[in-house]
Amino acid sequence: MRAMVDTLMRFGPFRSGSTRLRAIMAASITSAALSWTPSADAALCSDGLWVDAMIGSHHVHPDKHFEQFNPGIGVECWVAPQWALTAGYFRNSLSKPSFYGGGVWAPEFLHWGFIRLAAMGGLISGYDYGRWGIGHDHMVGPVAAPLVMMSYKRIGANIILIPPIPSSDLPFTIGFQIKVGF
Repeated sequence: MRAMVDTLMRFGPFRSGSTRLRAIMAASITSAALSWTPSADAALCSDGLWVDAMIGSHHVHPDKHFEQFNPGIGVECWVAPQWALTAGYFRNSLSKPSFYGGGVWAPEFLHWGFIRLAAMGGLISGYDYGRWGIGHDHMVGPVAAPLVMMSYKRIGANIILIPPIPSSDLPFTIGFQIKVGF
């Protein structure tokens, strides 16, 4: 796991990652991998593996200027038809690096053809979470967001409805990703 994190940190925007951030990422990925125990005949991402490219965001009624172009990359590992693990990196609207990790729940009763409604929850870095934050600088915190997922064969898109983060003066935000399935 550490080799994978170190390899990711060598490229482009990942180079600025601190040793502490690398340790947090490695621990998160290792913890997620160890907490899920597949059956003998199941592969880790047996229900699909998607690579996501974060494109940008739109801020609803912002009081100040935010960066709308938010490049990044992530992965969705579907461990069951309704459950996925997700992790990735993007340059956030405050022009800071953000790493995220968590789970996605996409129930079948909210799936209509090419469109699916889902919910995502986990941790994200790069924002001041105030009293809700983790660590000495409170820059890692919880995230829970609804998603609209669209896919056709091996291509797709995600629209993420991100709630406000008042301690960072971040308003309600809509994030846009494109994705490719493997």
